[in-house]
Amino acid sequence: MFELIFLGTSASAPSVHRNVSSTLLLHRDLRFLIDAGEGTQRQLLASGAGFRNLRHILITHAHLDHILGLAGLISTLNSWEIEAGSLTIYAGAESLQRVRDLLLGVVLRGKRNNSIWIDFQPLKAGRFLTFPHLSVSAFPVPHRASDSWGFVFEEPSRRPFLNDRAEALAVPFGPERSRLVAGEAVTLADGRVVQPEEVLGETELGAKLVYVGDVDRLDPIRPYVQGADGLVIESTYSEQQADEVASHGHITASMAAQLASEAGVGALYLNHISRRYRGNELEAEARRLFPRTRVVDDLERVTVSKQPPRSG
Repeated sequence: MFELIFLGTSASAPSVHRNVSSTLLLHRDLRFLIDAGEGTQRQLLASGAGFRNLRHILITHAHLDHILGLAGLISTLNSWEIEAGSLTIYAGAESLQRVRDLLLGVVLRGKRNNSIWIDFQPLKAGRFLTFPHLSVSAFPVPHRASDSWGFVFEEPSRRPFLNDRAEALAVPFGPERSRLVAGEAVTLADGRVVQPEEVLGETELGAKLVYVGDVDRLDPIRPYVQGADGLVIESTYSEQQADEVASHGHITASMAAQLASEAGVGALYLNHISRRYRGNELEAEARRLFPRTRVVDDLERVTVSKQPPRSG
C-alpha cells in the first residue's frame, strides 16, 4: 500500500489555494519526494510529515516550478543539521545538471560543513531502486522536448501462506514456515516432506502506482501506465482550452481520463491544475469518462492499494 501527500498541485505558479508541484510518497519506512517546487519545505512542515527519513528525491523534469524548492529545502536541512546523512537526487542527465547548478551555485557554494551528503544520480529507462518490498522504475515522458521522466512504484508479487493447509499438515510455527514461504521444501520431524505448493496460494500481484509529471502526448506512456492501481498525472486544462494543449505542452482532464479508462487504471488522481480552475470542473469533466477520478488539493492524503483487475 502507498500513501501520497500532495504538497503542491498548481501548474506553473502558485495560487491562493495551491502551491507548485511536489508530492511525498510513503511506502512502509521509505519516503520519496517527487519534485520540489518553490515552498516545498513549508508544505512538508504544514503536512505534518516534516523532513525525517528523507533520503530520495525524484525529479520529473527541471522546469523551475518543479525544482526551485530544492534550494530552500537543502539549505534548511544543512542549517538545522537534520538527520545528518546522505540524500540522493534522481533526474534525467540534462535536468540533473540544472539541479546541480542550482544547488552548488546558490546553496552549497562556500559551505565549510554540510550536514548531508548529496549524491546526484542520472536516470535511465528501467528499474533504478530495489528494496525488499518495493521497486522503482523510470520511463521517458514527452513534454516540450524537455528531459522528462515518469516513475513506476511496484510491490513484488507474492504467494500468500495458507495457515489452514499448514495446520492440516502439522507444519510447526518457526523456521519451517519461513522456508516454505521462501519457496523451499521442508522435512518435518516425522520424516514427511512438505512442498511449498502445498501451503502457498496463487500468485498475487503487488500494488502498482504510476506518477507522471507534465506531459503533452499520452501514447508513448500508455505501456507504463497499463494496469496501474493508481495513476497520478497532470490536468492543466479542460476541454474548453484544448487548443492550448499543443502550444503549451500539457493535457486536459478528459485526455487523462481517457488514458486511465483505456489502460485499466484503478484510480486517477489529477494535479498540476491551472490557476484558472478551482478543480471541481476538471473533476466533473474527467468523471464523465472515468468515474474513479479525483482532483487532489494541497496537503490532501490518499492511499493506493491493490485493486481487483479492471477493464476500464
